[in-house]
Amino acid sequence: MANTSDIRNGLCIEFNNDIWTVVEFQHVKPGKGAAFVRTKLKSLTHGRVVDNTFSAGHKINTVRVERRDYQYLYKDDFGYHFMNTETFEQVMLEEKLLDNPGLLKAEMMIEILFHAEKEIPLQIELPQYVNMEITYTEPGLKGDTATNTLKPATIETGMEVRVPLFVNQGDLIKIDTRDGSYVERVKK
Repeated sequence: MANTSDIRNGLCIEFNNDIWTVVEFQHVKPGKGAAFVRTKLKSLTHGRVVDNTFSAGHKINTVRVERRDYQYLYKDDFGYHFMNTETFEQVMLEEKLLDNPGLLKAEMMIEILFHAEKEIPLQIELPQYVNMEITYTEPGLKGDTATNTLKPATIETGMEVRVPLFVNQGDLIKIDTRDGSYVERVKK
């Protein structure tokens, strides 16, 4: 059992019969009245994000979670399959636990968040950036670099990403996994 002074980003708590992680928080001490903590919570089971305010000193139930390294194997009709590289134990997870499934590449290392007591997977965390090759995009015109115009490009996993006009088919690009946006072109 903890209280609101223990709230920090990434803390997992039990709230409204669900498991939530703190995305962001702010301690507020107004001139009049009692202090409170304004939070943005993300459900680890449903994925939805809600805003909630806790009064100062409010008791919260923390959930102990473990992060384990897994390797992505493949996807089939049942879900996504991962393997623990130490024990070679395999686990199958549903698509709803992934934020950006289109950025998963075979043999990619990821972290899976497990509920420590119940041994159930809660969330999959991709690395912050991934490098992908562009399999198809329209060719850019020479001298078309003055504007911030973006064009669609298909990457090796089949996902479509918006890239600048100077990026061509066969280029390797860095993608931010949080929102699936283009970051930069990578040298091979």
